[in-house]
Amino acid sequence: MSTPRILIIAGSDSGGGAGIQADIQTVTMLGGHAMTAITAVTAQKTLGVQSVHPIPTEMVLAQIDSVVSDIGVDAIKIGMIGSAETALAVATRLESIGAPVVLDPVMVSTSGSPLADQAAIDAMEELMGWAYVTTPNLPELETLGGEADLTARGEILLIKGGHSIGETVVDRLVGPEGEMARWEDSRIITEDTHGTGCTLSSAIAVGLGQGLDLPEAVSRARTFVRLALRGAPELGGGHGPMGQGKVRLDLGPPMRLNQITVPILDYAASRDFYDTLGLTLIVDEP
Repeated sequence: MSTPRILIIAGSDSGGGAGIQADIQTVTMLGGHAMTAITAVTAQKTLGVQSVHPIPTEMVLAQIDSVVSDIGVDAIKIGMIGSAETALAVATRLESIGAPVVLDPVMVSTSGSPLADQAAIDAMEELMGWAYVTTPNLPELETLGGEADLTARGEILLIKGGHSIGETVVDRLVGPEGEMARWEDSRIITEDTHGTGCTLSSAIAVGLGQGLDLPEAVSRARTFVRLALRGAPELGGGHGPMGQGKVRLDLGPPMRLNQITVPILDYAASRDFYDTLGLTLIVDEP
């Protein structure tokens, strides 16, 4: 399989947990080649966003044109767009590229800091018109107009359930014809959730660039996110970054071993045994 060429149009996160930095790690770990058009530079850490500097629209378009004209694009991921002007200009550019677009409608950071003003949010409607799939969380879905209105308009949505209450997280893939697929998993209890939306949307883009159909791309992307949450390096004093660099789903044929479950009678002895072997303890829970 040739290396999928993934164009990421998004903002930079100085803390390395989300944005372009998380996108590049995800694309790389899934076997793709990451190209970037940076829309904004942020000063942020695990505790919040201190400053945002939008990149001029002309420079964003120049970055896109450079990679499209030379390297080519198999799929596009759009995250933080920066400004309404940039959103509208990028929407116009997408018409000539012809690659599937995954739109992550970033409005607020994990720490709660705003990353888009109302004009930029309003302009996302133009980008959604070009998106193969849009990946809102529940608050973003409400801001964009709700499931009924968006699907009636022809949009395909991956509605992320991470903001819901309860021990189970439900993600739903929906479109004009109703629900296309759904996934249910136990909630992973962790504060290290910075960059989950960026990681998920970039992973979906890689799958589409590799020729997977949308449900397959979403399913693998969700697995990637959950493993990255488990492998978080526990950095910073707030919502820390994930462990994208510890996840290997890019090697071998489609059927590959990822996890082995071994029943035990003596938990402490078993833990000590695997510790002696040099394996990394991820969860210490009998």
